Amino acid sequence: MTLYATGVRRAELCRLKVSDIDSERMVIHIQQGKGGRDRDVPLSAKLLRILREYWRWMKPKAYLFPGMENNWRADVPITEKVVWTAVTAAAKRAALTKRVSPHTLRHSFATHLLEAGADLRTIQMLLGHAKLADTTVYLHLSRRHLQAVASPLEAIDVSGTNEVKHSRRRAKR
Repeated sequence: MTLYATGVRRAELCRLKVSDIDSERMVIHIQQGKGGRDRDVPLSAKLLRILREYWRWMKPKAYLFPGMENNWRADVPITEKVVWTAVTAAAKRAALTKRVSPHTLRHSFATHLLEAGADLRTIQMLLGHAKLADTTVYLHLSRRHLQAVASPLEAIDVSGTNEVKHSRRRAKR
């Protein structure tokens, strides 16, 4: 849920700390993302509610999603493989036939933001991309979204074909 709600990378999710959740400002701090850049991503009220419930159950200390050492829960980050396994297992339980990975959720986050009207620059900043060109890779519009966009021609009055003067060429003899 956190992957989809925030668009963070798998490695960024693994390194999230409890202290990165800023419920007062409703943001999650991503520290040292790809390229060593920090950024903030929105914290939805729905995700905050779920994370609070999760916190009451797991009581993580430093890392939001603690990993294991010697088969015991430890205050270390979970591995990227654990995230991968959790996502693929959830997709299987949901009976999805397409291949789903943690990156699929990041891609869906970006695409759904665009479909909801977010501009590319905002999506670029949320994804932590240095170049806008990197962001456009994620943005494949759905057929429904494309069909909802009106052609600029629709805003112009156009004469019917009956009102257009037709040229007549003389037949060559």
